[in-house]
Amino acid sequence: MSVLVGKRAPAFKAYAVIGQQVEADFSLDRYLGKRYVLLFFYPADFSGLCPTELLAFQQMLPEFERRGVAVIGCSTDSHQVHQAWLRTPLDEGGIVGVTYPLVADATKTISANYDVLAGHYDYNESGEMVFIGTAQAYRGLFLIDRDGIVRHQLVNDRFLGRRISDALRVVDALRHFEEHGETCPANWEAEEGIIG
Repeated sequence: MSVLVGKRAPAFKAYAVIGQQVEADFSLDRYLGKRYVLLFFYPADFSGLCPTELLAFQQMLPEFERRGVAVIGCSTDSHQVHQAWLRTPLDEGGIVGVTYPLVADATKTISANYDVLAGHYDYNESGEMVFIGTAQAYRGLFLIDRDGIVRHQLVNDRFLGRRISDALRVVDALRHFEEHGETCPANWEAEEGIIG
């Protein structure tokens, strides 16, 4: 696993679905100098665990936006699959109502560049390179500052869900450090009412 903390976030241009609109050249560049980015990867649309996380991010979206953070989801599904999932009702496993961008990493290069792609390449008996495993993203989460530098990364296996409030706490800690120059010890929490 590559550690990206302290390094520039890998750039990409890809299809993304925002609401029901498709953007062909979605890029992190639009946020440089303006907003923090919380880029999270998840294994697959139309799966059991993933909608719980995407809906939890949506529920907390106003808190992220209040802190100047753009939330972006990414999986190895195509933009067409993202659109279908966004149209599917919640009681049928869908994510109707999710408004933040969902990036389509159908080529799997974004997941590979962030080192969250499950599986690996190896050689078979014939000497041909083949992919071993399921080419889906692990549950990666990257907090990128306004200069495009990764400040936090967390990667869970596909069967381990995340606590979205933990990501919010890390955002608060980064902002506190940037604004006050003070480090944030274990279990640090922002004081009520000072984030905005």
